[in-house]
Amino acid sequence: METLSQDPTEPKFVQNPYPFYDRARALGPFFHWSDYGMACAPGFEAASLVLRDRRMGREAPVDGIRDIPDHLAAFYATEANSMLELEPPSHTRLRGLVLRAFTSRRVAALAPKIEALCHRLVDAFPRDASFDLLEAYARPVPVIVIARLMGLPESRADDLLAWSNAMVGMYQARRTRTMEDAAEMATQAFRDFLGVYIAEKRRVPGDDLISELIAVEEKGEKLSTEEMISTCILLLNAGHEATVHTMGNGVKALLGRDIREIDAPVIEEIMRFDPPLHIFTRWVYEDLEILGQSFRRGDRIACLLGAANRDPAAYAEPDRFLPGRSGPAHLAFGAGIHFCVGAPLARLEMEIALKILFERCPKLRLTARPRYADLYHFHGLERLDVAAG
Repeated sequence: METLSQDPTEPKFVQNPYPFYDRARALGPFFHWSDYGMACAPGFEAASLVLRDRRMGREAPVDGIRDIPDHLAAFYATEANSMLELEPPSHTRLRGLVLRAFTSRRVAALAPKIEALCHRLVDAFPRDASFDLLEAYARPVPVIVIARLMGLPESRADDLLAWSNAMVGMYQARRTRTMEDAAEMATQAFRDFLGVYIAEKRRVPGDDLISELIAVEEKGEKLSTEEMISTCILLLNAGHEATVHTMGNGVKALLGRDIREIDAPVIEEIMRFDPPLHIFTRWVYEDLEILGQSFRRGDRIACLLGAANRDPAAYAEPDRFLPGRSGPAHLAFGAGIHFCVGAPLARLEMEIALKILFERCPKLRLTARPRYADLYHFHGLERLDVAAG
């Protein structure tokens, strides 16, 4: 396995990581990224195999393999009950219970409320001045939608957003001790906030996801309060962060193109072309070989989703934005048992929000060159300055 070095916080890489991915794919199914100290799968075939192979997973294979410092105790305690970090049988039980509450019917029922919210936000756009579309539209839509879905007060959306932003800083290459302290404080505040609402909904259930999560039961199993808190935090953090970046990246991709209708193929191409998450890791559970490369128990492999989605072996002309293209389903939502549980909601939000945006603002245009933020493993814009008229 050959080695490459690339600082993920380097400004040139932040603005365009795809040339590095091209170099990495040329080395074969796997390469060693020295800056991370782990093997990476940059091609579609290798990344897809790693994501689906049950000999690998999210949960560390050996107790103590991850050193948890005291100043991050609350953050990692919350992660310990997150289905994103668990494997069967714990993952199977938890995901099954969540899916019994997070139904397609419940998601579809949100459509009229999402439409009304998007129209309300567009109504508030400045008509004669440039503004940041992320702040005015891309950030409010997902955080307000998930708050309503859970039955949390919309008036606390700013707090939810601040806590979410602080916590996801833990997954960024630029992570510092200051960011860690902010994430720990946000985790504690988020947990306290949710604990109050969960207790209230146990007493007085409503027509919302938290009440449904409390009520669901399968074969005598229910969600504990700790599992409820971790699940709610996961749904908000993962759903909000990814949707904001996808919406911003999507508008950037669409402006200046002759796209006559925002439909499902357009949304799927946005996700493939410039996905919001570029790395998703797996632990190796047993000595194994994949595509001629040997790995040992305890190794870690990073699936480079952004690179896999631009693999010319999977997609013809992968660097072109071509809605309705042929090829396999993209990996932006992951694959295997950890496929994003919120994918149906994300797709619904994106299709409604972008459709209304371009219908209401047919003259939408950039007023400044978009720049990506230093967020890797995530990939999203700092701001998106536009004019609506």
